[in-house]
Formats: sequence, structure tokens, C-alpha cells
Amino acid sequence: MELRHLRYFVAVAEERHFGRAATRLHMAQPPLSQQIKALEVELGVPLLRRTTRRVELTDAGETYLERARVILDAVEEAGREAQSIAAGMTGRLVIGCVGSATYSLLPRLARGLAQELPGIDFSFEGEMLVPDQVRAVSEGRMDIALLRPPVHDPTLRVDILRHDRLVVALADDHPLAGRKRLHVGDLQDTDLVVHVGRRDSVMHNTVLDLCRRAGFEPRFRAEVSETSTLLTLVAGGLGAAIVPAPVTSLELAGVTYLPLTGAGTVPLAVAFRSGRRAAHLHRALEAVRRLVADD
Repeated sequence: MELRHLRYFVAVAEERHFGRAATRLHMAQPPLSQQIKALEVELGVPLLRRTTRRVELTDAGETYLERARVILDAVEEAGREAQSIAAGMTGRLVIGCVGSATYSLLPRLARGLAQELPGIDFSFEGEMLVPDQVRAVSEGRMDIALLRPPVHDPTLRVDILRHDRLVVALADDHPLAGRKRLHVGDLQDTDLVVHVGRRDSVMHNTVLDLCRRAGFEPRFRAEVSETSTLLTLVAGGLGAAIVPAPVTSLELAGVTYLPLTGAGTVPLAVAFRSGRRAAHLHRALEAVRRLVADD
């Protein structure tokens, strides 16, 4: 039995006439009659009652028609689903975002991706440290990471999306808060709050390098994993923090942001496993690049 036998039977059963069914199927009537007869012989039961004027379904034929329609519909749906997957229109992706971009970029990404790629199921994780993102993508638990390079895992492809300038977050009543801008050296006698360094945090190392290039060893008062916690401690007066400018979108009472001159910028990149060819992944990557560029 082949799918064409089911299609032939459904056409005859719906038309109740071999001639009309043959026209519908774009074939001659004798071969159609032969195929239906062969189907009945294979099943061992008559499906049709034939008269000179029309065709009627037997009780077995009525039941077989219902099942045949279900089978053919399922085959068509499977084909549509395969075509949709091949075109990158459906699938599931997990996207992780570094803390400094979580509050500025993630809302725009979530909204934009849902609008552009409604057939893809997106899951988001924010406030992630770069080492955790790299591990998750490498192990296949995450598909796309928005992170701050460098990334030393050779299994990942890393594309720079943009460069963000650095700013200083201070408590409103901090002695330096009244300045228009700061230089890294101005923080020499100030306690600092930084991202945790025990797992090779990119921002931790960035702050450490900036301070040493300015000629002093920083005083780290607290190390935290989440950017929101870092700013909460700044508001509480534990110290200042050097952060990428997108963090300023997280408005927190008691925190002032000042430009940091001479500190350069930090890159924001998208990372994913090299060699992955899934169409829905690459459609999402294109959308992410576009949305970040427009941010």
C-alpha cells in the first residue's frame, strides 16, 4: 500500500463517482478502478458499493475514509513543518545576555525577535557572567550569547556587534558625584564595587587593568555577580563602580552616572557554536545583529 492508494480512495469516496474522481486526480478511469480494487483486495474487505450511476461507501469504507483523511492530513502537515524548519521559521533558541546589556538590550531583543520570528520559541537568560555564557553555549545548553570578549573557547564563533563606552556609577552623596566627568585616576582613593573575579569576569579584569594602567592598585570593597546588585551597593555607599554605558538604562534611586574619560570602550559581541547550520539559528543571529545595530 502506498499513499497514492489512500489519495485515490479519498477522491472516489468524496466524489462518489469514478469518472469525476479520475478527472480530479488527472488520470484515466480504468487505472483508478484497478488501484481501488487492488486496495480492497489487500485489505480483504470491500470499501465501496458500485452501481451504474454512483458509488456508495460500505461501513468499512466510511471508517477507512476517516482514517485515510487523518493520515493524509498528517503527511501534509509533516511536509509543511519540514519546509518551515528548513526555512528557519520554527524552532527553539535560548539566548543569554551579559549583565551590562540585560536592562538596555534584552527588552528590545525580546520584543523584536517575537515580532520578526513568531514561529521560533525564544527563551532568555539575563545577568550572566561571560565564563558562564561560554560554558553554556559550548555545552549546548544555550544557543546565542551576548557577551563581552575576549572568549578563549575555540569551539565558539564570536562576532563584535558594537563598542560601549565606560562610565562611573556613584552614590548621589559621594564626594565625586558633583563632577561633570572623571578620569580613572580620580578613583585612586575610592572603594570600588566590581563584578566577581573568581570566574574570570571580563568586567572585573577590565576594571583591574584600567586602575593599574592609571598607576594604582584598586580597593575592591565588594564583588558581586549581578549588575543590579552592584548598583544597589553603589546606592548604599559601599563604593563606586566602572560599568559600560548601557547600564545607565537601569535607573536606580540614589545612583549618579558620570562619563569616564580616557578609559576607552568595551566590545559587545554575539557568540555561538561554530559549524552550527540550523536555519532558525542563523535567522535569529541576523535579527539580533540588526536589532543591536538599531539600538
